[in-house]
Amino acid sequence: MLRRGLAVLTLSLLATLPAAALQCSGTGGGVTFSFGFNVGEFSEQERAEFDLMILKRMGVDATRVERWGDCLRAFVRKPGGGEEMQFFNPDTYERVY
Repeated sequence: MLRRGLAVLTLSLLATLPAAALQCSGTGGGVTFSFGFNVGEFSEQERAEFDLMILKRMGVDATRVERWGDCLRAFVRKPGGGEEMQFFNPDTYERVY
């Protein structure tokens, strides 16, 4: 009985998930960065600053960036004022919709 209830609960939860969930990891076209050596580990703040710099160089008017699961979550200025969240692939810096 318990096993059957869990199965029904699991199936109902899976059915409610959005069909177009964000897929930020994986390969694709775009810019990738690869280095043959490690000098040390980046802190979370240093990584965010680096990601922000890359996005700005690509023309994205972001105010801040953070790693969010497998994605980069950027807060981007809208032309008419205000900000919106946009998501990017952390490997290619391509926008994810």
